Amino acid sequence: MRPYPVDATPPEGRAPEGRLGEAVTRVAVILALPEMGKWRARMALAFIITVAAKFLAVSAPVLFGEGVNLVSDAADGDGDGGAGTLAAGAFAGAFVLYGLVRFGSAAFPELRDAMFAPVSQDAQRLAAVRGFAHVQSLSLAWHQTRRTGAVNRVIDRGANAVDFLLRFLVFNILPALIELALAASVAAVLYGWQFSVVIVVAVALYAITTYAMTEWRVKLRRRMNEADTEVNAVAVDTLSNFETVKAFAAEDREAGRYDDAKRRYSDAATDSRQSLALLNIVQAGIMNAGLLAVALIGAFMVIGGELRIGDIAALTLMLMSVYQPLNILGFAYREIKQAAVDLERLFQTLDLEPEVADPAGGRELKVSGGAVRFEAVSFAHPGRERSVEAVDLDIAPGSFVGLAGASGAGKSTLLRLLFRFYDPDAGRVLIDGQDIAGVTQESLRGQLGLVPQEVVLFNDTLRANIEYGRPGACETQIADAVRRAHLEAFVASLPMGLDTRVGERGLKLSGGEKQRVGVARAILKNPPILILDEATSALDSHTEGEVQAALAEAARGRTTISVAHRLSTIAGADRIHVLHEGRVAESGSHAELIARDGLYAAMWRRQAEASRSGVGERDSAKFKESQPAPR
Repeated sequence: MRPYPVDATPPEGRAPEGRLGEAVTRVAVILALPEMGKWRARMALAFIITVAAKFLAVSAPVLFGEGVNLVSDAADGDGDGGAGTLAAGAFAGAFVLYGLVRFGSAAFPELRDAMFAPVSQDAQRLAAVRGFAHVQSLSLAWHQTRRTGAVNRVIDRGANAVDFLLRFLVFNILPALIELALAASVAAVLYGWQFSVVIVVAVALYAITTYAMTEWRVKLRRRMNEADTEVNAVAVDTLSNFETVKAFAAEDREAGRYDDAKRRYSDAATDSRQSLALLNIVQAGIMNAGLLAVALIGAFMVIGGELRIGDIAALTLMLMSVYQPLNILGFAYREIKQAAVDLERLFQTLDLEPEVADPAGGRELKVSGGAVRFEAVSFAHPGRERSVEAVDLDIAPGSFVGLAGASGAGKSTLLRLLFRFYDPDAGRVLIDGQDIAGVTQESLRGQLGLVPQEVVLFNDTLRANIEYGRPGACETQIADAVRRAHLEAFVASLPMGLDTRVGERGLKLSGGEKQRVGVARAILKNPPILILDEATSALDSHTEGEVQAALAEAARGRTTISVAHRLSTIAGADRIHVLHEGRVAESGSHAELIARDGLYAAMWRRQAEASRSGVGERDSAKFKESQPAPR
């Protein structure tokens, strides 16, 4: 495992080599997982059935050729009624046996696929879940540099690659080699070494040509897949942010961006398809040359009395049987190479180490009162000289503390350090005397509740979004959280009540409604420490008042840290800390800070003046609207 720097090229932007040996090893790693143990016997039986099918596939042409020879014998024995009848019965039996064997050679692979389907699906599921879970565990810094659509494609393609490699390597390529060896041996023993040479040379030429051309085509295919990933990423970005697109009347612009990405994909797909046509033509030429060689050599040997007519039919069918799995060799090789690339991308992601990880033997966080301490904490985001520096803060259990300061002063950074989305470059953060770097992240975040500036909801019901704070909460607890978050009247007005779906990212709800859902979620979670990250800064005054009442209810009886854009929301805090350029510049109550006439007092005056100016402008606008239109 290796760390992955934030500013490095993302895995989906690399060009993995897709080495087949590594891909096979990685598939073996997945098959060796304990969860796959229940399928081992089924996998072994599926492989045995595959090999048996190849034995039958080689035997069928021999039986058919023998039947043809017996037909010839029956025709020659027309004058001898007893011998002719006996020969007729013999060739009928040979053809019946041929039909049964050929049916078996076709039915066994289908039986194998039916048996192997749950194994393949389980392997895909495990690969996808491992990738998805690992991506979830990666640090916030990594997620901030990713594109959701591209990451999702990496996981999907990697999981599908597991299935493809299993089916083609184990059930197509390896059995095809077994069939080739059997066919060459049978041809040499029964018909002559010349045919064995023709079969091996034809297959070797076919394989070498396919390999060379497919290596060239893999580059075209990779370009097509990268273009496909870009199309998907553009589509997800645009559709996820459709409200912004509409707000800026950018529909045509986004359609043009999508068209550009789609055009690049179309060009790459055209090159790929044309190269495939060329490959198929070359393969057909080699296949037919081999069949022609077998037919000509066989004909001369029949004329010379070394072979019989049925033997030519048997050899032709045998070579066609060997060609049948090779028919898709070009496709299989290309797809196997691409599957190896896709699997490599997935494992590159799985190899990433979270920048913030649980310590070995990390203990559970035990919160008794909810005291929080930032002890000489320094941290800088990548690309910045400083985010916070030497911050010392003591937050008493059960107190209400406000954090104020200009944008970029470090307020939200402190909250992210408290959640351990990042680890400080220096210093430490403690909760009830416990360094949070020494506890598990799950236990830490289980003791913290968050109401952010923009509450993002899942495209699910109101109930599911509220219950996200405490999965499995009973109806009484959910109803209590709804009441305390001042959501009762809103829920009662909905025909479906709590079963109403909120839409993508909660876009069916207003800003105030989403904020109160976020408050209800935090109340239901009932954490000892509550974080309010500018929870009302985006709301109008009336809605802010309603949400503030809900927040006051949520903050009751617990340690509360509130980052404030509007200072009026923290004016009643027990203590206010003012940050400036990453440092704590002032601390005190609202009255003390106003009396000090420093940074806080200056910000308070500016906001008060802006509020009065806003009222005056609105009154002026209303006056203008009331005047008659000019003639």
